[in-house]
Amino acid sequence: MKMQYIDRLQVRKRINFRLRLNSILKYVFLGATLSGLVVLAILLIRTVSQGFAWIDWNFITGHLSMDPEKAGIMGAILGTFWLMLVVVFFTLFLGMGAAIYLELYAKKGRIHSLIQTNIANLAGVPSIVYGILGLTVFVRLMDFGSTVLAGGLTLSLLVLPIVIVSSQEALRAVPQTLGEASYGLGASKWQTIKSIILPTALPSILTGSILALSRAIGETAPLVVLGIPALLIPFPGGFMDRFTALPMQIYYWTLDAALVEEYANLAAASIIILLLMLFILNSIAIYIRNKFQHRF
Repeated sequence: MKMQYIDRLQVRKRINFRLRLNSILKYVFLGATLSGLVVLAILLIRTVSQGFAWIDWNFITGHLSMDPEKAGIMGAILGTFWLMLVVVFFTLFLGMGAAIYLELYAKKGRIHSLIQTNIANLAGVPSIVYGILGLTVFVRLMDFGSTVLAGGLTLSLLVLPIVIVSSQEALRAVPQTLGEASYGLGASKWQTIKSIILPTALPSILTGSILALSRAIGETAPLVVLGIPALLIPFPGGFMDRFTALPMQIYYWTLDAALVEEYANLAAASIIILLLMLFILNSIAIYIRNKFQHRF
């Protein structure tokens, strides 16, 4: 009886300790979350208060100018648009194709594990390394120069591992019973992939891809390495034109703010425009996920 009483007492002490620890950790994690939200709120309030007054139609549609009062960002917006066209085309097709092959066609083995490990490692490589790779391959070896195509291909390499990994996870999440039922009805493997697996996994694939594109649209380091300018250049009209992008323009205006204070306001206004573009992309990802998930 005494031993049972001691065991019960020890169990009760352990339970009370875990309950106290759970309460402490709950408030610790709450504090960590609130600290991040507070810092984010301060940054947003500072940016909006500093740059919102500078946003008008002339600022959005105007050319770059040495005069802060006349400067516009239409060239940077168009450059970002052309850049994302290249990234979307190469990333979606190559990323989804690689994920389908690795998940549904490739034989599991050492080579498959080696490829998977390398893809996972590439997803964590610093973005400036991809900038150096793009400078070596696309700018110098292929002689594309500091054009939209070179920048888009570099950013495609940056987010491609993320798209592949997210697409593979989406394909794994499809219930195996759906594929087995399709095979049981006499469908071929490609028919099953095209008609059953891909439509089911498409919402998660598109969501992961759009979030990866949201990262690409805000990258600056690879573009700096490629030598993308922020000068008074014409509006880009094609993939082989020189261009600038919103992150580059924000970067250079932030540097110039040390000499001319008004450039800090222009940088803040450009940040607001870039945040709006990211918000639109993320909203599209949420809409696609919610819309297509109702079908399955």
